[in-house]
Amino acid sequence: MEQFKSGFVTLIGRTNVGKSTLLNLLVGEKIAAIANKVQTTRTAIKGIVNRKNSQIIFIDTPGIHKPKTKLNETMIETSLTSLKESDLILFLIEATSNGIGKGDKIILEKIKEAKRKTILIINKIDLVKKETLLNLIDIYSKEYNFEAVIPISATNEKYKQTILDEIEKNLLPGPAYYDIEEYTDQTLRNLAEETIREKALRLLQDEVPHGIYVEVEKMKERKNKQGQIIYDIEATIYCLRNSHKGIIIGKNGEMLKRIGRLARLDLEQNFGVKVNLKTWVKVKEDWQENEKIVNKFKSK
Repeated sequence: MEQFKSGFVTLIGRTNVGKSTLLNLLVGEKIAAIANKVQTTRTAIKGIVNRKNSQIIFIDTPGIHKPKTKLNETMIETSLTSLKESDLILFLIEATSNGIGKGDKIILEKIKEAKRKTILIINKIDLVKKETLLNLIDIYSKEYNFEAVIPISATNEKYKQTILDEIEKNLLPGPAYYDIEEYTDQTLRNLAEETIREKALRLLQDEVPHGIYVEVEKMKERKNKQGQIIYDIEATIYCLRNSHKGIIIGKNGEMLKRIGRLARLDLEQNFGVKVNLKTWVKVKEDWQENEKIVNKFKSK
């Protein structure tokens, strides 16, 4: 009988390379915020994949970027700490890269320091010619002894089994750390905050999103007259400036309504119950330098 395997797998890469998209694909559930903006992921979110002979625990880390605030520093610290604590690393790069860029070089050096087994995932292969891809594989293979190199498109389901099989092959025998029904260690409150923030990221102008964070103030379960379970969720979107507050709320409150409506639909699908969501917007100018708030994003 085949031995059961388990392990912690860190997903690392530059900002906007497609880590959260890949995590959601591999886990089969939407647990990480996806938006085509930098700094979408702020914390190390765990996704759990239960297979017949293994349990794979993924850690999606914030993208590596140049830190400008205490929040940025914390995010990068979270990413690099995860490397040392993992059993295996998935290093995600873009197929469109011309050689090893500055950001990827930093990550590669950290992987070498961590001395962990690493699988190189080359994303967005639909955007390049075969020769470009082969050249990139050659360049990276000379830099590090990867367990495997897998070219993919993170939005395409067909690559899922290939990656999971390769990961399982590289794990050691071990126990199931989480219940087999679980697919994330995020609490419902975390998931609600992530979902609302993702919708804001998708809908707002460039300068606003990264100056926001979401806090669920109240989350209560109740039954309506028909006996259906409803979650009452009250959340506040904090932003850095009054001008941002106006943009988030929008004309006649339209933007805030759109954010709330999209978040509610996602949450109902994720939770499998009706959701009554109320959102407010408040200004908190210095939150990115506020130790208490920033500590929330530290690696647990």
